[in-house]
Amino acid sequence: MNRDQVEGKAREIAGKAKEKVGDLTDNPNLQDEGAADQAVGQVQNQYGKAKETVGKAVEDLGKDIKK
Repeated sequence: MNRDQVEGKAREIAGKAKEKVGDLTDNPNLQDEGAADQAVGQVQNQYGKAKETVGKAVEDLGKDIKK
């Protein structure tokens, strides 16, 4: 797990909490901010996963070239 994945997951969780607080306080702005934070967190998490996959592929390619 890389930094982007960790930060993305944390942002998703914080966004979900913010959205729930918005629900409880009937604050549509807070609900929207929470939903937006969740979306950004999901994108960052997916970016981190893709970066990790590419890194592993490059590493495997390097091993194949050395053979």
